[in-house]
Amino acid sequence: MKTANIVFIGAGSMSFGKVTFGDLFTSPELAGATLTLVDTNEANLDRMYRIALKMNEASAMGLQIKKTTDRREAFVGAEYVINSLAIDRCNLWRHDFHVPLKHGIKHCLGENGGPGALFFTMRTIPLVIEICRDMEELCPDAWFLNFSNPESRIILAINRYTKIKSIGFCHGVYMGRNAVAGIMGIPFDEISVTAAGLNHFQWLLSIRRISNNEDLYPLLRKKEAALDPKYDPFSRKIFKAFGYWATCSDDHLGEYLQYGYEAGMHGYDFDGDDQNRIKTTKYFDELLEGKHDINEMFKKSSEKAVEVIAALHNGTRKDIPAGIVYNDGAIKNLPDDLAVEIPIIVDGSGMTKTMIGNVPSGAAALMSLQIGAQQMSVEAAAKGDKQLALQALLVDPVVNSTSAAEKILDELWEINKPYIRNVL
Repeated sequence: MKTANIVFIGAGSMSFGKVTFGDLFTSPELAGATLTLVDTNEANLDRMYRIALKMNEASAMGLQIKKTTDRREAFVGAEYVINSLAIDRCNLWRHDFHVPLKHGIKHCLGENGGPGALFFTMRTIPLVIEICRDMEELCPDAWFLNFSNPESRIILAINRYTKIKSIGFCHGVYMGRNAVAGIMGIPFDEISVTAAGLNHFQWLLSIRRISNNEDLYPLLRKKEAALDPKYDPFSRKIFKAFGYWATCSDDHLGEYLQYGYEAGMHGYDFDGDDQNRIKTTKYFDELLEGKHDINEMFKKSSEKAVEVIAALHNGTRKDIPAGIVYNDGAIKNLPDDLAVEIPIIVDGSGMTKTMIGNVPSGAAALMSLQIGAQQMSVEAAAKGDKQLALQALLVDPVVNSTSAAEKILDELWEINKPYIRNVL
């Protein structure tokens, strides 16, 4: 059997690198695969390359492991491209969060919704489209498997402007499942959920006990009513109003809504992230020095990209509870030209979307607030167009002032200018 040819872009990312390596080196069905690590940060790339070599030796997987800073070199013959790139992630994200606050915009995180998300989009989409253009030339049949945010906008852009097959992955559905399991006092593994919607804005359409298919929504409503009011208060307000549980946390959900600041305006833990990166770097360096057991790295995660690669390559069916894909009719009461997160099936023939039909009308109406913001920000980013970027801000429900929008646009445009360009 022909072995898989996998490219990992952003392999210098220690968080996603660890997760991806843990999944890959515990998947014997991918033994002998070629794994090419790609990153523009040579020091981080070399560190992760050496860790991959150690894991390969310890696992006896027999992977052919390469590294390069030239993605085009890696794409020749590639079949699967895992993407976890982030452009100066925390440094620029700090600006995305603090600049809107300075101009009076109340918001949560500034990553996937609100004015911060526009600039995540403006700097990320051009690079993603350029990567996909290289794939169209060098590996046109390869799959683009995305972890990078803003997920919905990236998958929308790929489907709008390229011919590359793509799936986005997020563990939000598992966070939602874990939340409702905890509220009900039922072990996570004893319930199943069916979820559909937008990334970080999915709705649990059904919650059932696996053993007897019991509908658990009545129990959830009963248990939630008696719960400590401090637990996920924003998500619970939405649940009570709309009747369905929305994933995946108060702050992620709050990003998309004009009153979402009620979920908290503390933002991302940038300082904590910085400290974690220092600790992780130290741990990996000590790992390479032999001060830690390499077997600590062999842990499967809840991420699904490696499972998808194995299913696609070996022709085995795999049901994936949540994949971010181009809608095109999967959720009927949302526009076709939108990225949605729904259950998917992958096997040797490719990827099949679950045709959800209509989601509850209230859920559809609430998600519809994001349609214009997502569609227009993707167009603005692909064209590098400041006027379209202003329009994208003015249709975003989180933005409540035209003058604030103009000030935010001018300030964040200058900060992100090195990354903004027309790629169409």
